[in-house]
Amino acid sequence: MTNFHVVAGAAGARVRLSDGRDVAASLVGMSPDHDLAVIKVDVPKPPSPLPIGSSHDLRVGQKTLAIGNPFGLDWTLTTGIVSALDRSLPARDGRLIEHLIQTDAAINPGDSSGPLLDSAGRLIGVNTVIFSPSGASAGVGFAVPVDTVNRVVPQLIARGKYSRPSLGIEVDEDVNRVLMESLGREGVAVLRVRSGSAAAAAGLEGIRTLSDGTIRPGDVIVGVDGRSIDSVARLLSRLDDYAVGDTIRLKVMRGDQQRELAIRLQAGTQ
Repeated sequence: MTNFHVVAGAAGARVRLSDGRDVAASLVGMSPDHDLAVIKVDVPKPPSPLPIGSSHDLRVGQKTLAIGNPFGLDWTLTTGIVSALDRSLPARDGRLIEHLIQTDAAINPGDSSGPLLDSAGRLIGVNTVIFSPSGASAGVGFAVPVDTVNRVVPQLIARGKYSRPSLGIEVDEDVNRVLMESLGREGVAVLRVRSGSAAAAAGLEGIRTLSDGTIRPGDVIVGVDGRSIDSVARLLSRLDDYAVGDTIRLKVMRGDQQRELAIRLQAGTQ
């Protein structure tokens, strides 16, 4: 397990194991949206894996331990606490990485993809990013929670990529921002509904050009299962909390009328 930003653009990789062995690794799969990647090494008698914990039941104030190689200093251990939960940060493509664990355990350049552990030594997250004006630790670090890892990694191993749950619609963040400002509301405008998609089956409508040449606005998604939606990034991250085949309820505005539509999520990307 590593971070996407660690292996992105690399021609190859090598992994140094705790017993000193240095071996070549091959890329299995990656998910830029979650800043996660899987690489594979073939070695006899591999080291024992870390015990896996959970992240949904974490509490602010719990002890954390971070392991990494800050500034090239191997096998460095730092300690701290869970400072906050359910943080959101933009990924490289503008989408949101949600449910991040914030910790004050010192995380510096070189700590990326290191494990974040609880006091029992169980994996609770994968260290991914810091907030710092200087580039060094300022006590605000973030880790991808292990529950996200457990959801994403099996797909990376099986298929080499992660298939997001999808509605089968076309949306655009920049276009949406302009449309919502003109309408004076928050939500996500449906630009087009793909033929044969889950959205089409549920009756979701996109923008249409009528026979007289006038343009009829499409539906505006304003909520998913009771949680508000204010941007395309937020919609995609909300859908990512579900699995393909789950049925969700969308709250949409069609003109001045509010509707609720039940949609069974399909595989694919928005």
